[in-house]
Amino acid sequence: MHDFFLTDEDRAFRAEVRAMMQRELGSRVDRIERERDFTAQLEIARALGEAGWLKVMFRDLYEGLLENPGLIHAVIVSEEAAYLNYAFETTIATALSCAYPIHAHATPALKDRYLSSILEGRAVGSICMTEPDVGSDSAGMATRITRDGATGEWIVNGFKRYISNASKADVYIVWGISDPDVAPQKGMSAVLVPAGTPGLAFPRLYDFMGRHGSVVGEVTLDNVRVPAENLLGEMNVGFRIMLGAFNFERVILGGSGLGVARSAFDLARKHAQERVSFGQKLGQKQLIWDMIAEMSWRIDAAELLTHRAAKMYDAGIGGKELMREASQAKLVATETAVFCSDRAVQILGGDGVTRQYGRVEQLYRDARALPIVGGSSEMCKYLIAAREMPSIRPNL
Repeated sequence: MHDFFLTDEDRAFRAEVRAMMQRELGSRVDRIERERDFTAQLEIARALGEAGWLKVMFRDLYEGLLENPGLIHAVIVSEEAAYLNYAFETTIATALSCAYPIHAHATPALKDRYLSSILEGRAVGSICMTEPDVGSDSAGMATRITRDGATGEWIVNGFKRYISNASKADVYIVWGISDPDVAPQKGMSAVLVPAGTPGLAFPRLYDFMGRHGSVVGEVTLDNVRVPAENLLGEMNVGFRIMLGAFNFERVILGGSGLGVARSAFDLARKHAQERVSFGQKLGQKQLIWDMIAEMSWRIDAAELLTHRAAKMYDAGIGGKELMREASQAKLVATETAVFCSDRAVQILGGDGVTRQYGRVEQLYRDARALPIVGGSSEMCKYLIAAREMPSIRPNL
């Protein structure tokens, strides 16, 4: 049974989101994929914000018809967006990943200034963690955040890369080391840097094999100064803020993977039932139905894990207690997206690698980033094993 963990209210919400995505995003997918039109993405984000769907995981801010809004509904939005266009889903997922720590750790003044505009689709956010020598291993972070004793301002110096929404965001959350004399996990802080701040620059944007239309690039911070109030939480608690953001991001990425996987599966299944080969429907061939069956059970497994993690979060389970389940959701859903897009290309044959015959080749290119972003598959396996064997520390 599909959507086992969903209530009737959740299913009705999915139907509403799906219809609006088809209307707002479906009509713009070519502009995003072929023309790499970021303006088109901003138009859709504004529509989602006006519908209130970017607030569903913030119960104190949500004003819609859902009685129990939560992360499960943000996952549904993510899945339905990724089903049509993963580049656009990346843009809004990154904005929500920025909104999450602002909501949890920013001062009321900062929330008034930045959070509402992001959740209403009027602004875009970005998170800056990755560096040339820092991916999952945040302990090697070279960015420095220091305090100006005279003015109270925070001064940021560093270089970040693979940053989604770089140059397009209205506000950036930047992580850096604020106390180099202690372990990085105890000396890291996070600050908000508004767009246009002197010293904030974007030297290069990347050209990826997939996710055409999303904007990802490098961010440099050269003596960037921000007010004292722009600190998230307290000084030196940035690592804890990061861990919370990772759990949230990985569950959302479970929705991303599900959307891409389902899109590839639907195209493959349709082709297998329509294409005639050697006098029979392609789907009657044993090797083809084997692929269809495996795509089906992988998608169901990914859905169960992702929806379980989201429901656990909505039940108040977080931090280390959610780390294993969030990692499982992200691992299985994103690997399933790669598997399904690959099998879809194989089932469609020449049509699967040709842009003129549909979007399977696009899904194949888009999916490949999923097991890398937001914590690689290998890192997710480490986190799962670490919880399963608490008496030892698995060797990275």
